[in-house]
Amino acid sequence: MMAFYFLCFLSASAAAAATGSAFLPGTWYQSLEKPSWTPPKKAFPIVWTVLYVASAIAATRIALSTNPAPGLALWSTQIALNTLWTPIFFGAKRMGMGMIVIACLWLVIAIATVVFLQTDLIAGLLMIPYFVWIGLATALNWRIWRDNNDSA
Repeated sequence: MMAFYFLCFLSASAAAAATGSAFLPGTWYQSLEKPSWTPPKKAFPIVWTVLYVASAIAATRIALSTNPAPGLALWSTQIALNTLWTPIFFGAKRMGMGMIVIACLWLVIAIATVVFLQTDLIAGLLMIPYFVWIGLATALNWRIWRDNNDSA
């Protein structure tokens, strides 16, 4: 059962990751003003692979717990928001709308991390790097939006 759950959560993560391939940053993003602390382009596929696998492991542990419903509802919500952000930011080039989505994503991950920590310590600890990365991504989205006047 564990392998089945893991593959389901990893598949949902792969669907979210696929939006990154469908909506590449491209020349529009390259032309935007970005802060000096923007992570290097090479970091993104490595970091996201690690985060998606860790998140899928965490969700699997929650699915196998005695009270999985709250954690799984939050995990499902965060992966939906995660999937939505890329088409909005890179596809539609709507930085302000992207800011709303990613702020909601960060909040849901924060709540999910707390719920996961209360349900299964390891699952919660696995979510912390994701929470931190989305915090950085939220700050980056805000700075790009602020510095570029939501230009599309």
